[in-house]
Amino acid sequence: MTEGRRSALTRRWARWRDRLRERPAADLAYRVGVGVVGTLIFAIGIVAIPYPGPGWAIVFVGLGILATEFDWARRLLARVRERYDKVMDWFKRQGLWVQILGAVFTVAVVVGTLWLLGALNLAARLVGLEQPWLQSPIGIGS
Repeated sequence: MTEGRRSALTRRWARWRDRLRERPAADLAYRVGVGVVGTLIFAIGIVAIPYPGPGWAIVFVGLGILATEFDWARRLLARVRERYDKVMDWFKRQGLWVQILGAVFTVAVVVGTLWLLGALNLAARLVGLEQPWLQSPIGIGS
């Protein structure tokens, strides 16, 4: 997308949003919708953080959605992005053993939650293995 086209799209969006603000009921409904969608995406991102994939990206998208309407979310997004960058820079500066421990911890969290959810037992049954120790201790996925 060219810069001129993006600028025109931004201006058109801003005009539409300004007209919506003139109608209190519609403005409230819009803000509630943004709040619900943003919070849902943010929560999914929080749950997805320890798993391989885009957990942090989902968190940032959820906060970005919330930041379009809420100042507190805009401030939180800036702070979380700054903090995330600092932690990742620190982690990259660490030795190989610390990075390996980070990977082992991540794998342990993933395997532990898959076990609690019964996914390990399900996968074992799919390949014909019946192992009682793979069953979820909380009865999920059995």
